[in-house]
Amino acid sequence: MTNGFDDFYAIIPAGGTGTRLWPLSRERRPKFFYDLLGQGRTLIQSTYDRLAQICGMDHVCVSTGDCHVATVREQLPEIGADQIFAEPAPRDSTAAIALATAVLARRNGGDIVVGSFAADHVIRGKIAFIEAVRQSVETARAGYVTTIGIAASRPSTAFGYIHEGPSLAEQIPNAPSACIVERFVEKPNAATAQAYLSTGEYRWNAGMFVMRADVLLDHLHAHKPQLARAIDAIADAIIDDDRAFERACTEAHERGENQLETVARADFHEHRDEAMHAHWPSIEKIAFDYAVAEPLSVEGGVAMIPGDFGWDDVGDFNSVAALLPSVNERNIKVLGNVDDVAYLDSAGDVVVPNSGRTIALLGVNDMVVVDTPDALLIAPRARSQEVKAMVKHLADSGHEDLL
Repeated sequence: MTNGFDDFYAIIPAGGTGTRLWPLSRERRPKFFYDLLGQGRTLIQSTYDRLAQICGMDHVCVSTGDCHVATVREQLPEIGADQIFAEPAPRDSTAAIALATAVLARRNGGDIVVGSFAADHVIRGKIAFIEAVRQSVETARAGYVTTIGIAASRPSTAFGYIHEGPSLAEQIPNAPSACIVERFVEKPNAATAQAYLSTGEYRWNAGMFVMRADVLLDHLHAHKPQLARAIDAIADAIIDDDRAFERACTEAHERGENQLETVARADFHEHRDEAMHAHWPSIEKIAFDYAVAEPLSVEGGVAMIPGDFGWDDVGDFNSVAALLPSVNERNIKVLGNVDDVAYLDSAGDVVVPNSGRTIALLGVNDMVVVDTPDALLIAPRARSQEVKAMVKHLADSGHEDLL
């Protein structure tokens, strides 16, 4: 664990389906459960690795859907049952982050610092990432909701942007790179994105947020009171389950039993289940940017730390291709077993063999070919972002079984 992070807890929201990576990424097994870089660790495992190195294994938790808990435990056996916050249905990032924060605050105190880091991001540059998190934690301790802004390497229309304002270095000397966020900007058109890049005042919004627990929870109580009350009720129920587990452990010890063999933490969820059933369905489905970051930035309550490390959200097959080495001089990229792909007079393709069949490419250029046991996608690389539209078309056409 890196020094100076004793009060810091990392939350990994693991939701969404990664529809632009269909048919590899599905509702039951989203993209963060895959090793998209061919490095032997899935995206969520890599995310856990870098956060655990900063704050320690016992300070990392995961917010995910009920249907993904088993896979999370399989891929992250180091995480205890009390570090997984399972949601019966998606309610977007505000609810996911708020519930984990509310429980962590009850367990460890309201002045702890929490950080949200998505499960499906690729980070290159470990030292620069740790420094950005360190300065973010320092800035959060000063009362700011703090985001990490990524240096824009191109005028992308796929990301939101952050407009950086005045420096906070004098106010927060231990975070010399900190500055006020003037505003968050939605995904722009190409001309606007180019204009942003030219000013040097805008960075990509990667959705990484660090803040004191009490700052977040107080904001929600003031501006999203119904959501906050529901989160409070569920968090209180989870704490009741914690206490029931502790009592059971004590009783097992008093009986001379091995509590690890007779008492399982995952079995204590009665209060949580009741509260989830009563409150979760009515929680507002809203992204953290809209519920917290954007309104607070208007009040001057959001700061930014520049993240000068390599970053990608692996949003489509073009993003995957950029992270993979070419298998030949004609720039063909393969995610999977290279021996399952044969190519002749083909170039610039992204190929994902995932069915056990051989894929033979003859005169195929700049295409995406993804072969799975029950679905085959063939599309121009230039239209990678539109795979999401194909997923919607399949859903509208009655092919929900493929999603």
